[in-house]
Amino acid sequence: MKKYVIILALALFQLSSLAQDLISKYKTGTIKLVQDTEFAQGNDWNTVFRSYYDTLYNRPMGMRKSLVVLPDGSVIVNHAYRNYRTKFSPSGAYEKEFELEKAGHKAVMGVINGNTLFTGLNNMGKMTCTDFDGKYKKTLTLDYMTKDIIALNNGSFAVVGWVLWAEKIRSFVAIVDYDTNEEKVIWEDFIDRNISSSGKHLNKRQPFNYQATLKGGGIVSYTTMPYSKSTGKGLPPQIATVNNELLVAIPNTGELFVYDLNGNLKSKTKVNWGNNTISVEEQKAIQQKAIQRYQAYLESGEEMVQKNRDAFKQIIVEMQDDLQKINTPIEKPSFSNIIKDSDGNILFFEIPAEKDANVFHVWVYNQGGKFVAKCQFVCDEYELNISASKMVFHNGYIYSLQRLKEAKGNPLRLVRFKVEGA
Repeated sequence: MKKYVIILALALFQLSSLAQDLISKYKTGTIKLVQDTEFAQGNDWNTVFRSYYDTLYNRPMGMRKSLVVLPDGSVIVNHAYRNYRTKFSPSGAYEKEFELEKAGHKAVMGVINGNTLFTGLNNMGKMTCTDFDGKYKKTLTLDYMTKDIIALNNGSFAVVGWVLWAEKIRSFVAIVDYDTNEEKVIWEDFIDRNISSSGKHLNKRQPFNYQATLKGGGIVSYTTMPYSKSTGKGLPPQIATVNNELLVAIPNTGELFVYDLNGNLKSKTKVNWGNNTISVEEQKAIQQKAIQRYQAYLESGEEMVQKNRDAFKQIIVEMQDDLQKINTPIEKPSFSNIIKDSDGNILFFEIPAEKDANVFHVWVYNQGGKFVAKCQFVCDEYELNISASKMVFHNGYIYSLQRLKEAKGNPLRLVRFKVEGA
């Protein structure tokens, strides 16, 4: 009996040490992401990621990819608007391209119940579920659009959804049962629409919101200022599981809601750091660039623009009017997104103060529901794109889709980062 107690104590100690390992690194203040050079060697990236050069309406599509790490450490990479996924072995070696039955080009979002892949939705609200080889299992149907879907430990999904109502935009978080397709909305928020679904103008034009009704039908709409309350262009709720509970984090307000896996609210708190702002000077620079872009657009000679010159000229007049009225800073959301690490902590990434600096400030939320550290993530070799769809923790590493700075040919890589403290 004593032998079993000792073994159990050692096992608990080892688990405790592992659980504390990433926290101890975060507490050094700087996390350096260093490429594991033994991972994904020998892949021909020009071939494997040939879709990096895809375009849609002349716009680059190459970075519209995401990845999922399977329980054994193998990786699936999704390619936007491509009807295949790419499979890599646990060592990062290219294995194959494969399709999911009845899924079309929908992206794999994750794994539920340890053995089932699930996709995002198509335009009919259909989610496809398959085994790891892409063999069809079932379809679930949701009657709204989604921003995120994650699997819960009880065989359900948590979904960040949104839908256009006649005069409002509804954002919400719901729990959806895998077996029954039944759902329970646990959080929701509403924003007034400026134009109803019938085309009726509901409010006066808000600053930094512009639209033109085109001859022959159709509407062009445009917003210029990020994070302005008048544009409604905030960030969607972020979701993650923490200690067998569901965390719903609201970037625009800093609110944190914790629910049990059945959707019952257990606690409500708020982040304890101040928001960064967009200064008056920065806003004016953003608005001036937008005006210049639209003036160039007006002078482009494009047929649609020339047919509607008066409408587009009016938009420029409204932009210039808004420029003159900028006089107060705009608060940025409290954080941009959250990523769960392999020890169960949640990393809250602030919106970078300096664009393209490749430095990201992070607040660390532990399994006990406390913020216990602040650090910064840096990387020398890669241009970091911080997103839960492009950065996945597994066994202490970060598996990621990133662009190599000094690359010959295709810069996109599947990379495994070591997480090193200062």
